[in-house]
Amino acid sequence: MTLADPLRVVLVGAGLMGRAWRDTIEAAPDVELAGIADIDPATAGAAAAALGRPVPTGTDAVALAAATGARAVVNATVPEAHHPVTTAALFAGLDVLGEKPVAPTVAQALSLAAASEVTGRLFMVSQSRRWNPQLFALRAMAEDLGTPGSLTTEFFRAPHFPGFREEMAHPLLVDMAIHPFDSARFVLGAEPVAAYCESHNPPWSWFAGDAAATAVFEMTGGVRYTYAGSWCSPGRQTSWNGEWRLSAEKGSAHWDGDHDPVLEGDVDPAPRPASPYSGIEGALLVFTDALRTGAPPMGEVHENVLSLAMVEAAVRSADTGQRVLIDDVLADAHAEAVRTEPNPDVRDALASWPSVRSVLTAARS
Repeated sequence: MTLADPLRVVLVGAGLMGRAWRDTIEAAPDVELAGIADIDPATAGAAAAALGRPVPTGTDAVALAAATGARAVVNATVPEAHHPVTTAALFAGLDVLGEKPVAPTVAQALSLAAASEVTGRLFMVSQSRRWNPQLFALRAMAEDLGTPGSLTTEFFRAPHFPGFREEMAHPLLVDMAIHPFDSARFVLGAEPVAAYCESHNPPWSWFAGDAAATAVFEMTGGVRYTYAGSWCSPGRQTSWNGEWRLSAEKGSAHWDGDHDPVLEGDVDPAPRPASPYSGIEGALLVFTDALRTGAPPMGEVHENVLSLAMVEAAVRSADTGQRVLIDDVLADAHAEAVRTEPNPDVRDALASWPSVRSVLTAARS
């Protein structure tokens, strides 16, 4: 791809999130939607027909990419399909931009990180809420306020989701909390060390599993990140981004999740340009720029895995009542990934890692 060429992509997954990606790709000036793939041909056809122009469809993203000359895939499939779809694309020589979570388990996420290494292809995870200009402003305030002491997020909503979410064992932690967990890493510029979490299901809940949870994470540098949330909380609702408070050595910052954050402290904020990115549009722009420049993007698979590890650690802590070390989660996942990996090259790459954390953080050290 030269600087003058549009990036031709195949969209795989034509459900609700896939249709959002379809419209985003179609509106992007430097990206061309080459085809739409879905396991249901009728779903792919309906998504293509809505565009008002001929767009090839199929059930196999790799085959469709080969037929249309696409060089990248946007993976908007359900989480259970993330690992097989992304693996197939990477080994077909395609770069991949995928929806969160990177995979259903940390073990599968590590397999995808190793597959990216083996194939030399870019796999970036679209953690869409990280591409929020207000979150970038909160991170800037954290830098201005000096050493952080604590960061908190409160999230209280009462959505009624038909389908799988209402049947999950930990719907809040597994399906939603990865967004603030990932954002906390970004705001603090710190990585998780340990987690303690308690979850429960209020008696009026319409969820089968635990729809409320409180988690405390020890982060590198000693800072604590606390998350308190509920998905069955009628009455006053927080933003879908949650409400945030940062306490640091020179003052504090507050973000209501919907408006610009507010700083209170004895500091002169450093001038910084506003973030040009937002939502999945921002993720697509960063992905495209990374392919043009070769610079590793935020959300590259190795960088993203620790957000999923926070989820797994919180669930393990809630189930056992014990404080859980993130490195134990990573070690267990690595052992499972090596044991179950069917591709010998990927298995060898996994086995060669000196430590999981060092490999996941190497690109940012």
